[in-house]
Amino acid sequence: MGTENLDKIFNPRRIAIIGASDRENSLGAKLLRNLIGVGYKGVVYPVNPFRPTVQGITAYPSITKIPWQVDLAIIATPAHTVPQIVEECGKAGVAGIIIVSAGFKETGKEGEALEAQILKLKNQYGMRVIGPNSFGVMRPKIKLNATFSNRTAIPGKIAFISQSAALCASGLDWTSEAYLGFSAVVSTGSMLDVDFGDLIDYFGSDPQTRSIVLYMESIKNARKFMSAARGFARAKPIVVVKAGRFDESVEPTFCHTGALCGEDAVYDAAFRRVGVVRVEAISDLFKCAETLAMQPNPKGPNLTIITNAGGPAIMATDCLIAKGGKLSSLSSETVQALKSILPSYCSFTNPVDILEEATPERFRKVVETCFNDPNSNGFLVLYTPQGATDPVSMAKTIVEISKQTTKPILTVLMGEDECWKARRVLQKNGIPAFTTPEQAVSIFMYMYSYTQNLELLYQMPEEISVELSVPSVLREILRKAFNEGREVLTQPESFQFLEAYKIPTIKTVVAKSPDEAETFSSDLGYPVVMKALSPQITHKSKAEGVILNIWSPTEVRAFFYELAGRVRNYKPEAEFQGVVIQPMIQKHGYELLIGAKRDLQFGSVIVFGAGGIATELWKDTAIGFPPLNQVLARRLMERIAIYKHLTSNGQLPNARVLEEILVKFSQIVIDYPEIKEIDINPLIFDGTNAVAVDARIAIDKEKILHGFQPHEHLVIAPYPKKYVSQWQLKDGTSVLLRPIKPEDEPLLDELFKSLSEETMRLRFFQVIKDMTHETLTRYCNLDYDREVAIVAEAQKDKRRLIGVGRVILEPGGKNGEFAVVVGDQWQGHGLGSKLIDCIIQIGKDAGLETIYGYVISDNTKMINLCTKKGFKMEPFDEEAQKATLNLA
Repeated sequence: MGTENLDKIFNPRRIAIIGASDRENSLGAKLLRNLIGVGYKGVVYPVNPFRPTVQGITAYPSITKIPWQVDLAIIATPAHTVPQIVEECGKAGVAGIIIVSAGFKETGKEGEALEAQILKLKNQYGMRVIGPNSFGVMRPKIKLNATFSNRTAIPGKIAFISQSAALCASGLDWTSEAYLGFSAVVSTGSMLDVDFGDLIDYFGSDPQTRSIVLYMESIKNARKFMSAARGFARAKPIVVVKAGRFDESVEPTFCHTGALCGEDAVYDAAFRRVGVVRVEAISDLFKCAETLAMQPNPKGPNLTIITNAGGPAIMATDCLIAKGGKLSSLSSETVQALKSILPSYCSFTNPVDILEEATPERFRKVVETCFNDPNSNGFLVLYTPQGATDPVSMAKTIVEISKQTTKPILTVLMGEDECWKARRVLQKNGIPAFTTPEQAVSIFMYMYSYTQNLELLYQMPEEISVELSVPSVLREILRKAFNEGREVLTQPESFQFLEAYKIPTIKTVVAKSPDEAETFSSDLGYPVVMKALSPQITHKSKAEGVILNIWSPTEVRAFFYELAGRVRNYKPEAEFQGVVIQPMIQKHGYELLIGAKRDLQFGSVIVFGAGGIATELWKDTAIGFPPLNQVLARRLMERIAIYKHLTSNGQLPNARVLEEILVKFSQIVIDYPEIKEIDINPLIFDGTNAVAVDARIAIDKEKILHGFQPHEHLVIAPYPKKYVSQWQLKDGTSVLLRPIKPEDEPLLDELFKSLSEETMRLRFFQVIKDMTHETLTRYCNLDYDREVAIVAEAQKDKRRLIGVGRVILEPGGKNGEFAVVVGDQWQGHGLGSKLIDCIIQIGKDAGLETIYGYVISDNTKMINLCTKKGFKMEPFDEEAQKATLNLA
């Protein structure tokens, strides 16, 4: 349901407390006390069937007896009573519910049954539910404290969303001490209905919120979370602490929320893919969000440290290097300037130590000089209360000089009393202040991580051609294996998938007898490799089913029988079907692994890293999500040690080869939900070329037996190739209609630059002289779950885009906004009409109820076209009309 009715929870006019009480320290008493007499301008109704008044306020026996329409009901009654109360809320027209009661699925099957009843009633009446096990919600700006906390948050710009009620309370304690404010505090509880994705959508659009912080134990709907986070991470930093990182902590997480954790590395990859910053500590959670909202992002990992104390600077440097950062290499101009300011016994390199004797004037000159250094990506001013410069004066100086740079500035003041006052001065002026060097450096590196994550969203990939049609013979191979009762394909069967997607494979033949083995080996040329072929043995090395460096027909014949014996010894019931024979690769190369597995929460994930028989020992792998493009493939490669080793040694491997293989492999994973696991191991890469030497595919028998929805195994919507088609303009010009891709950025830029000022004004309501890379990326790099743009590509002389139609879905998926533009020379040929038809079809496929768009009032051609298509035209403002089409 997206953000539908969430306003009734976060901006309610009338609230009912069901289970309100006079009993001291009860939840019902605390909830009511926090809402009355605190400045909240709405009306609060206690509901208690046993008392005429609660805390001096008239009480009602039931929600149905309240004579006014209630927006939000907060339920604090025993679990077994909650379904009946939810039903009464539905009948009373209540749109939002918060359930603070405990005793649901975390208690076992009876609790699960209660949740199932609540969910059914929620759907029946169209309500939104936060909880169960919720601490409640706060909206400090409107004095809404719908929690049982003893403390109220102060207003601010951070939305704090937590899966743990206890952590909400602790976080409020910690942040109040730090004078950190919130736009909202939300305890999700068990996320029966409203989950992280819904809340990111809501607060991503909330003008009071500048950044979002999450305490997370598990994700209920991974695809919705990924889509929402990706949609807003560019505009508002999203910072997360994820609990349950190790196997030992997974079980407590299950007991606490009743949800299983996914593999931690998969969560890590998910956060990176959608631009979310992951931190390790709760204290970092708030500090990182606050700093990202205060300061610009560093463009690189190079930090310049200015200090009056050598020891803390060394600690800061150690922490920086350990976390993958670098000390800035100060320019020669900066060093010369420092030599003219500092005594000869000071350090002129980074860290710049001005010593404890530094006067305020020396401090000012050094900071000004360093802030102008071109090689620095950020600055850390580290101060201890000693010498001639007092903390408050130092803080005021930094505030003044900070206006000279657009790079991030962080400060550390190690001490209390006057240092505390100085930190307050800095914080009030938008400069983050810390008490330890380690925390400041950690936050700087988290900021750089955010920069890197955003680059994934902004960077334009190079084009890699991938076959769009799915070979029917491959699906027949999967069905055949299923019919034979097998869960794993043989190596030759697996190779057929790779070859169909043009992934290089080593020449491979199957010999069913010693005679065939001799003949085929001679044809391939010695030396060869022989591998046992048995459907019951998937890991041949464990059965000693691989023999290398075979140089003669005699050896081939002898090893054929030996492999048959090894299969019998390893698994007597296994069927020996012969041997797989391949040429022995003589050239030295790296053994790599490319694989995919099905994660319980995130669906299919791609694994890339060190391969061979020691792959599980080295654990040098990186995780990504399909679909991959060239940029995403490169980033995956850059995360493994082998790639770093190659590049650090000055070798420049032909990365394009691996990028193409990864993108094509990703397409296999997309096209076949029936594949549960797939490995290419090893893929031999010699720095120039790569070839798959072995592969295995495990099938998902349930999906073959019961069927599946396309792409249900993916958390990121793949390229919607069903909208690719050929079409002709009225003059006979052939055009390709297809969804836009990130690789289209140069073509789209060319189209926009070709538009006349009049066409530009009619489309954008203004004349835009130049589109930035970030803006073009926003138009090309789409989340196809939320937005689809159909481009018309003419290919007569050269590839060029001549028109674009776009529809953007609102959170909740009921309505969508559309827009269309056609290049000037292509207008009047029916393309605008065709693009609107495409948009209407996309809207219907997405289950939209309506699509709408805004048309400038003097755009008579568009108004007439929309009217002809059945759109209802009505005035929107003095400048525009709104066109609306009902699709339901």
